[in-house]
Amino acid sequence: MTKRERKRRRKKRFPTGLYLGHIVKSCMTVIVSMGSYQVMHVLYAGVYADRLYNREGRFFIYYLSQEEKIMAIFTGAGVAIVTPMKDNGEVNYEAFAKLIDFQIENSTDAIIVCGTTGEASTLSHEEHLDVIKYCVEKVAGRVPVIAGTGSNCTETAIYLSQEAEKSGVDGLLVVTPYYNKATQNGLYEHFKLIADSVKVPIILYNVPSRTGCNMAPETVVRLCKDVENIVGVKEASGNISQVAKLMHLANGCVDLYSGNDDQIVPILSLGGKGVISVLSNVAPQQTHDICEYYFKGEVEKSMQEQLRAIPLCDALFCEVNPIPVKKGVNLIGLEAGPLRRPLTEMEDVNAAKLEKAMKEYGIL
Repeated sequence: MTKRERKRRRKKRFPTGLYLGHIVKSCMTVIVSMGSYQVMHVLYAGVYADRLYNREGRFFIYYLSQEEKIMAIFTGAGVAIVTPMKDNGEVNYEAFAKLIDFQIENSTDAIIVCGTTGEASTLSHEEHLDVIKYCVEKVAGRVPVIAGTGSNCTETAIYLSQEAEKSGVDGLLVVTPYYNKATQNGLYEHFKLIADSVKVPIILYNVPSRTGCNMAPETVVRLCKDVENIVGVKEASGNISQVAKLMHLANGCVDLYSGNDDQIVPILSLGGKGVISVLSNVAPQQTHDICEYYFKGEVEKSMQEQLRAIPLCDALFCEVNPIPVKKGVNLIGLEAGPLRRPLTEMEDVNAAKLEKAMKEYGIL
């Protein structure tokens, strides 16, 4: 039975109330509210009920509607957060706590931890999982936490995904295997094996410029249709024609997120749910607003904010990510610290370009 068929069969009327600790009998969607419509969760049978119960007092819960509907892990701007380091190369958890609070206080809709921007590739497995666990504990349910757990080794990705799930993440971001250059069938099997090993929802991550591997629209759609907890894709190919084809084939089964800060509005116009953003590290409110204006129907305003951000987006990628954005975080008075090798500090000419763009954008 396909996901669409299961969805049709589950349609029914629910009682109007839902209380903390409610035992989830079937897949149902609720909004977790903290005074506004901020955090959305899909509740799968037996998966999230205990977590919400254990956080009693933080949330109240109610049905979105009396007809069940599957929701995205998040909508809006999720920050691909940097991992701050001390001068000796250790993770700086005190600085990380401040970054997390800064993000949430400035309207970030989700935190994506240990992705490319978080220098996951140079964290040990122990560090990787410790950073995820710390992030979940510090966020404490205020926004969804999505953990990067991808690897070019399927078994390693399964291990990281299972351990991240134990830490209480709301979802996983899993990149295509890099260097191996798997076939489309290989990608399908890789992601299916990972998804079958966990219960939390998974967002696929397609970034061929970094991995040397492009995930075809047909493969993304096949995974989202066949595997219940694969729910969407972060699309960073930069190929709008490919994204349009993906959304044509998906017919509503794929939650699409922009992986490029200079393409937020174009992706939203194709049915996107938001962005997983580098820009949000230094401009969380502004990146959130680009999405929020669009969702409110203020498309012209959203477009103007997108265009206003283009020079800063260019500066943030004038050297390989996350070199410029860590410099930017330091410039706004927060502490990102140095980079782990083989990444090196930003060249002076590019650092000056970044500082100028940040001043013109109004965040310095």
